[in-house]
Amino acid sequence: MTIGERIKQLRKEKGISVDKLAEMIGKDRATVYRYESKDIENMPTSVLEPLAKALGTTPSVLMGWEANANVLPRENVFMRPLYDSVAAGFGAPADNTILSYIPTYIANPLEQEQYIWINVEGDSMSPLIDNGSRILVKKQDSIDSGQIGVVLIDGEESVVKKVNYGDSWIELISINPYYPPRRFENADVLRWSV
Repeated sequence: MTIGERIKQLRKEKGISVDKLAEMIGKDRATVYRYESKDIENMPTSVLEPLAKALGTTPSVLMGWEANANVLPRENVFMRPLYDSVAAGFGAPADNTILSYIPTYIANPLEQEQYIWINVEGDSMSPLIDNGSRILVKKQDSIDSGQIGVVLIDGEESVVKKVNYGDSWIELISINPYYPPRRFENADVLRWSV
């Protein structure tokens, strides 16, 4: 069962309409339908916690980690650093300050050093990634076109965006339509990295 199916099942069991759940968590009904579909696999904690509270359960149960909130993974859990922050807006200075460490399940222990947590500021990726969310990021040198990643521009400005690219251009796209795409062409393409 997916997280969306669990949300829908619990909502129906509690007799809560989509409109009522949307009101309870401060979102619109279209967003609740997106949560209940298979569109979102990694739910940010800023959404997961209010959803769990509204549905009378725990985030762990919604995620499908346990039925009774008593079972946590015992293997392949590593303490990964939390950094502050990356922008979901017009950009923020890249920051290498570690705020704390978060226990994180990583299926392949050989990849543990590649994962970090980052606080997100701004609403350009809302409703998928809201202001104040924490995202788990795998550090890598490239990303497939159409995927969402944390992008470093000029080695100084960091943003979380959907990345599309062609032979001589790269476009950084926000989910929130208020923010226009940023396009880098020809020589400017060298200014960014994942």
